[in-house]
Amino acid sequence: MFGVTEQELIQWFATKAYEPMWVYLTVVGFMFISSFGFPLPEEVPLIASGLVAHVAHHPEKYGQLGVSEPSVNMWVLAAVCFFAVLGSDFLVFLIGRMIGRRFRGNPRFEKWHNSKSFQKAEMWTAKYGSWASGIFRFTPGLRFPGHLACGLLGVPLWKFLAVDGTAALLSVPTQIILVAIYGDVILANFKAIKVVLLGFVAIVALWYLIKKLPRWARRGS
Repeated sequence: MFGVTEQELIQWFATKAYEPMWVYLTVVGFMFISSFGFPLPEEVPLIASGLVAHVAHHPEKYGQLGVSEPSVNMWVLAAVCFFAVLGSDFLVFLIGRMIGRRFRGNPRFEKWHNSKSFQKAEMWTAKYGSWASGIFRFTPGLRFPGHLACGLLGVPLWKFLAVDGTAALLSVPTQIILVAIYGDVILANFKAIKVVLLGFVAIVALWYLIKKLPRWARRGS
């Protein structure tokens, strides 16, 4: 991805701009795996899909005039992304509420349950109650354990949906709509953004190695 030019990127987005179902289903898939702890910030698929919507809504800018196929609609995309995010968060919450306690005593679960991230998530949930679900939405690394902790600790269902839904409504559709409208600015500065993305990937890789190396060393000793 990082070796492509701005023009090649625009051409790729242009091809997907007229495959709306593919875009909607792909972004739903990414939202769900992100909510279950996959190390991919949800902003990445949100921005990418927003750029596809931008190309679809401005065919005159990208040589797509005269194309009659259905295109990605930014309002539909914003709604799809919102419900995908809220639905995936709710699923994690339900897992914690309905079957999380059954894993108590399981060695693997207890090892993960005693991790720093889950301990912090439980501490915040016990301290802030349902408001913690909104905090977890904006806290990298705590979204999955946080929403699971909300279910485990008995946060009322309607309060979880109200707080998490409000947080998602404020952040998800706005990103889609802003990128869909002002995507030309992002594409014009693609080189600078590419450097930032490369730096981000390098930081994540370094953090992963720093975290895993002590464990690998202990296993080899």
